[in-house]
Amino acid sequence: MNNNIVQALLLTTFAGLSTGVGSAIAFFSRQTNKKFLSVALGFSAGVMIYISFVELYPLSWEYLGKSHSQSIAKTLALVSFVSGMILSAFIDFLVPDYENPHEARDIPPEDYEQKKAMMRLGIMSALAIGIHNFPEGIATFAAAYSSPTLGVSIAIAVAIHNIPEGIAVSVPIFYATGSRKKAFWYSFLSGIAEPVGAIVAFVALRTLFNDSVMGYIFGAVSGIMVFISLDELIPTAKKYGEGHWSVYGLIAGIIVIAFSLLIL
Repeated sequence: MNNNIVQALLLTTFAGLSTGVGSAIAFFSRQTNKKFLSVALGFSAGVMIYISFVELYPLSWEYLGKSHSQSIAKTLALVSFVSGMILSAFIDFLVPDYENPHEARDIPPEDYEQKKAMMRLGIMSALAIGIHNFPEGIATFAAAYSSPTLGVSIAIAVAIHNIPEGIAVSVPIFYATGSRKKAFWYSFLSGIAEPVGAIVAFVALRTLFNDSVMGYIFGAVSGIMVFISLDELIPTAKKYGEGHWSVYGLIAGIIVIAFSLLIL
């Protein structure tokens, strides 16, 4: 494997396993810092939206334009973008709202009565996160394979996004079993879906990586990231946050990623 593939796999693994950070925060904090989560989710959304429209979507035009006319390239980029959004919407539709890891939930009280129901909630959240993380792994891998700098930016945004998902899995399992170890491992395993998505992308597309395929991927990835930001990150950030903290995080994410891309 060349260096780009190794770097892409490592970045995707880093992004996926950040669910473990969420577990650590849940276990070592006496209470969830909702203001921090709101800012972090808003920050992640800002990074994703900026990268999607300023980097990935124009790259889709550029790559498709190498083998098509500009008008056709723009049309194909738009179709890819919309396809990515439809794919994300379909995946989100498959996960019931109550078990959707992006639906904000209060931390359950210590004296709850239905531990069995809590265990089921944690396991279903882990499965749901795996479903959501799979296309994110493909997105991170494809971006990092083409541009390590862009891959780092997306991996960081996805990692931040995955932290509250780790909390969503670990907290109910911990309250159901009383085992931090078991809760951590469920959370850890749910994040494995990201590098698995990267490996699937590599195996399925390694003989097809050409300018047109990369153009389609970049268009679809931009659609996936915009959908995740608008449908999941921003609404959840607002539910966790107070006042305009989610908006402050979003603006900070845009500014930070804009300057980092200029510097790098």
